[in-house]
Amino acid sequence: MPATLAPAPSRSPLTPAETPGTAREVRAFPRVIGTDAPVPLDDGRTVPYANLDYAASAPCLEAVHEAVTRALPYYSSVHRGAGHASQVTTDAYERARETVREFLGAWRRAAVVFTRNTTDAMNLLAHAVPSGTSVVVFESEHHASLLPWKRPVRLPAPATPADAIDAADRALAAAPVGARLLVVTAASNVTGELWPIRELAQVARRHGARIAVDAAQLVPHRPLDMTALGLDYVAFSGHKLYAPFGAGVLAGRADWLRAADPYLKGGGASASVADTVRWAPSAEQRHEAGTPNVLGVIALAAACDALTAAGWDALAAREERLLARLRAGLAALPHVRELNLWGDRSPRVGIVSFTVTGWNARDVALTLSGEHGIGVRDGKFCAHPLVRHLLGGDGAAGCGGEGAAVRASFGIGTTEEHIDRLCTALARLAPR
Repeated sequence: MPATLAPAPSRSPLTPAETPGTAREVRAFPRVIGTDAPVPLDDGRTVPYANLDYAASAPCLEAVHEAVTRALPYYSSVHRGAGHASQVTTDAYERARETVREFLGAWRRAAVVFTRNTTDAMNLLAHAVPSGTSVVVFESEHHASLLPWKRPVRLPAPATPADAIDAADRALAAAPVGARLLVVTAASNVTGELWPIRELAQVARRHGARIAVDAAQLVPHRPLDMTALGLDYVAFSGHKLYAPFGAGVLAGRADWLRAADPYLKGGGASASVADTVRWAPSAEQRHEAGTPNVLGVIALAAACDALTAAGWDALAAREERLLARLRAGLAALPHVRELNLWGDRSPRVGIVSFTVTGWNARDVALTLSGEHGIGVRDGKFCAHPLVRHLLGGDGAAGCGGEGAAVRASFGIGTTEEHIDRLCTALARLAPR
């Protein structure tokens, strides 16, 4: 890890015991900013916002906002400054790296590289894979995981979790001798369905391959233990994790990252510059050139602390109740069709996509917003092949023929009233 020029202050104002968002101070359920924000309706009234668009960007936790506010008076450059503020900021930045490591259950020698988001993290990994690596990826992936690779083997969307395991097994067995990488999501950003990443990691290991997991939609909802699951790489975004300050993470095995040229070339990535350049030896230094997003990283760590302190069992149980309420409400509407890859009973997080018979997806979203104060997402959700697969022929017609869907997603700030408001609003959308 990069080191300061002098030891960090022994009584740093940002030590874990004093940082807002740590286990000592977090409430049983973290509060989000903007839960009761008033929004205008088309008729001139205002109502409290029903934010059902968490899968795009989750709102900010109060604990995250407080952590950033506390850090601001000491904000300075990291790693190379001798001043007090620089030492404090460097200490906070590197402690955030350890917080993320613990949050992911990563092993002690794993690299934790801070990026802008999941897309940036996956592109960094694609940059670092050895030349000639055989990459296997499912077409059901988010574009962040689908697009960065050179000439990957693309597998069709599997009909069941078992089919996913079998398809990965066959593809890796047929791959040429050499480095191999399996890329897969942990939870679909379209359907919320959980992928069998433990079993897929076992398949990868059996073929001498590595596995990279897009955890952007999982970590806001469920815990993740890289070591227990046998994962080589994990990527996620702060803006999905209630820390919308522009930071993301790529965590995992360091050897490919240390061997690759810097993702960005500049200060911090270089160990010495003369007639030739010698790059920094550690994966973190090598791929974090320039002044990093210090406040984004502090925000990300505060969100990790807050969710861990709240307790995953309680968070998941509450989410399951809300999800069951939403899905039951949608199932009672004959003109609404929920999209599933693996059927109604497949386990999932708080993400549901659907179509409304005869309605264009954008018109549904605009009506929900303008008449009911509900925020949802419409479109193909940066997962075009998967959405096309799920819609099929009659599905596209059910969306007005433009091949898009509506997605409702939720999290800590969601209430039963938000769920019921959505179902009531959809019930009033008569089929066209």
